[in-house]
Amino acid sequence: MKATYIDYSDTGSFSDTLLAYLANDEQLRPFYGQPPTREGFRQQIAEKQNFPHRNLLTTTLREQYGPLLAQSPEVEANITLLGDKKTFTVTTGHQLNIFTGPLYFIFKIVTAIRLAKDLKEAYPECSFVPVYWMATEDHDFAEINNTKVFGKKIIWDTPTVSATGRMPTQDIADTVKQYCGTFGLSVNADKLKRIVEDAYLQNRSLAAATRYMVNELFKPYGLVVIDADSQDFKKIFAPIIARDIFDENSFKAIEDTSRNLEKLGYHTQVHAREINFFYLTDEFRERIVRREDGRFEVLHRELYFSEEEMRTEIEQYPERFSPNVVMRPLYQELILPNLAYIGGGAEIVYWLQLKANFDYYQVPFPILVPRNSAMITDDNVAGKIFRLDLTFKSIFKSTEVLKNEYVRRHTKHRLNLRDEWMEFNAIFGKIKLRAHKIDPSLGPSTEAVKARLKKAVNNLEKKLLKADKHNHEDALVQIERVKDKLFPDGGLQERTENFASLYLKHGDDLIRELERHFNPLEFKFTILY
Repeated sequence: MKATYIDYSDTGSFSDTLLAYLANDEQLRPFYGQPPTREGFRQQIAEKQNFPHRNLLTTTLREQYGPLLAQSPEVEANITLLGDKKTFTVTTGHQLNIFTGPLYFIFKIVTAIRLAKDLKEAYPECSFVPVYWMATEDHDFAEINNTKVFGKKIIWDTPTVSATGRMPTQDIADTVKQYCGTFGLSVNADKLKRIVEDAYLQNRSLAAATRYMVNELFKPYGLVVIDADSQDFKKIFAPIIARDIFDENSFKAIEDTSRNLEKLGYHTQVHAREINFFYLTDEFRERIVRREDGRFEVLHRELYFSEEEMRTEIEQYPERFSPNVVMRPLYQELILPNLAYIGGGAEIVYWLQLKANFDYYQVPFPILVPRNSAMITDDNVAGKIFRLDLTFKSIFKSTEVLKNEYVRRHTKHRLNLRDEWMEFNAIFGKIKLRAHKIDPSLGPSTEAVKARLKKAVNNLEKKLLKADKHNHEDALVQIERVKDKLFPDGGLQERTENFASLYLKHGDDLIRELERHFNPLEFKFTILY
């Protein structure tokens, strides 16, 4: 594959807050820790040097992987490295989308892999392990129970149970059949089908199925998959769970930060609650709230705890306390020797709301690295873009703008009425002067007539352009087709399309090419063809 790169700002697809972060806007400087630079990583390594939980981390990871490690030597080697005080992680996280969901799931992980590789070159005395954090405690099943491949939406229609990671996959066979049925016949299709069927049809939980599939795709790169829905990990987190539930520290810190961001004109992504934990069992995951009488209630379950009972529950059963979106990042940084978090644009924005909470609990805040964003096409489509006198940068404009620009560039006629309007403008200058001499109050009336004429001239220009479009119909149809190909449903390819169609074409080269061309700290949109 060949690659070209454009600025994120030229795509029109990313928030002002993210662009401000990438531009090192001084207003945002108080809301994050070290910057995503070589010097920033040197400082972050020093901050994470004394990470205390390495033995627990490596032991728990080996238990979670079980027999998978025997076929994953690169992963086994990286888990072993995590026991060394000079080994650090770069982490990305995502929900357990079936069959990996949209393309950016893959892009996140490849960004982590490439960043770990680049850091090893910059700091050869240390080791760096890419980590995929499975959001196994998430319960928004509607967001992950579907994927789209070749334009067809595949849905796993089953009742939600508790946290999605605990859901059994025993009734997913028909969904797997539909998904694999889109593959056609090829060597790559056979391999992907085997991976999917082995992952989802062995009566595993959704967490285990996701680990298997991700491991099969990325094990040559040593990617470590972690499931934080673990009693042992939660024991480390238990003191913070208790302090936060009883004192509402995260609520105070994050709400204050959010107000400060909004005063500066930035939109916030998440809202902290007084209690930012759910109560989690195999049957349900429900919010914990404090009642006026001082007791703690698990919503919708008629389950109540006094303060003393709640303290005992946290101490004895920390695994029953599931962090929400604002506390999960803190949990992550507590149990990993982590340097950086790789997230999408919206994730980076909500992490900016969290630093004060990290400071309160004296947990180092990770370096925030936006995941690589990309579009993947081929020489055929690239050739059409160039033949249409377009560029990879201009293709991000709307279809109508592209059509209008094409017609204006290739028309044999003059479609604008600028010269004529200048003449009209001169005439109105004379009319206004004459009217003013007769009665100064006639000025607004003259301007109103001029405004109506300007509007009529603009409408006439649009009609001239529309009429001339018939002379370029073939090219305009090609523009539409290129846009539909590159921007399915009008949005970025990575946000809707599953990786399967690309894997069927490129096989394992797909991930190799992504890893080769992604440059995590360059902050450019990547176009591969």
